[in-house]
Amino acid sequence: MAERMPMLPALRAFEAVARLGSVRMAASELHVTPAAISQQVKALEADLGLQLIRRRGNALELTAAALAGSETLSAGFRLMAEAVRQIRDHQARPQIRLSVDPTLAANWLIARLPRYRALPGCVDLLLDANRRYADFGRDQVDAAIRFGIGKFPGLDAHFLMAEELFPVCSPKLLRGPHPLKKPDDLKRHTLLHNDWSSRQGNWPNWQNWLDEAGARGVDARSGLHFNDGLVVIEAALNGQGVFLANTTAVKDLLAARKLVAPFSVRVKSDLGYYFVCPQQTARRGEIVILRDWLLREAAAD
Repeated sequence: MAERMPMLPALRAFEAVARLGSVRMAASELHVTPAAISQQVKALEADLGLQLIRRRGNALELTAAALAGSETLSAGFRLMAEAVRQIRDHQARPQIRLSVDPTLAANWLIARLPRYRALPGCVDLLLDANRRYADFGRDQVDAAIRFGIGKFPGLDAHFLMAEELFPVCSPKLLRGPHPLKKPDDLKRHTLLHNDWSSRQGNWPNWQNWLDEAGARGVDARSGLHFNDGLVVIEAALNGQGVFLANTTAVKDLLAARKLVAPFSVRVKSDLGYYFVCPQQTARRGEIVILRDWLLREAAAD
C-alpha cells in the first residue's frame, strides 16, 4: 500500500518556511497569517512525530530530519507548479513542441513554416532547436526531426529526406584569381570542415569527396575546422573557403545564389532525416497534420 501522506497545506507551509527561512515571509508568499503557518508546521511535526524547526533567538533552524527532505519537497512543489502550468497552457491553446537540429531549423524549416501555419487544423509550434536527442519523457517534447539511419526503437518514424554532400562556396570565390573549374583547383583554396561524426551510418568527409571526384594534389585535412554547422556555413557565405555541405543545409542558399556549387560530383550518405514521435501520440490529430505536411515539403524538394 502507498504510504499515507501528510496534509498538503501542512507540507506547503513547511516547504515555504524551510526555503525562505522565515515564518513571516512564508505567510506573505502563501497569503495567510504567520499564526496559520506556525499551526500548519506544528500539525506536520505532530503527524510525523518529528521536530522540524527550532528557534535560535530570532532565527529559525532546520533539524537534521527537516534538512533531509526539504530540497526534495521543494522540487516536488516545483514539479506540481509546472504540471499545473502545462495543464493551463494546453487548455488555453494546443501546441506541439518539436525538437529539431538548429542547422535544419535555420536553413530549411523556418522558411517553410508559413505554409504550415496556413493549414486548417494546425496548432502553434514551439521549436526546440537543440543538437542533442530530446528525451520524450523528460523534456516534454511531442515530436522530433532526427538524423540517422532510421533505427529509432520505440518511436513511430517516417523518412523525410536523404543527404548528399558536395562543395559549395560564395560566388565571389568564382570571380577571384583562382577559379574553380576542376576539382584539382581546390588546392588553391581553403577547405572548410564541419568536424561532426555520427555514431551510426556513414557521413562522408572531404577525403571521400576528393576520391570520388578524382582530385589530385589536394590535402583533405587542411583548412579551417568548425564544430557547428551554422558557423561553418556562415564562413562559406563570407567567402572564407569551400565547404563540403549536405543538401538540406544549403538548398535554399543555393536557390538564392548566396552559395554556388562549382562541381557536379556528389557523395551519398546513408543517413537521413526522419520525423519521429512516441507511438502513443502518433495518431493525435495535430501530430498527423504536422507529419503529413513535413512529408509533403520533403517530397517537393
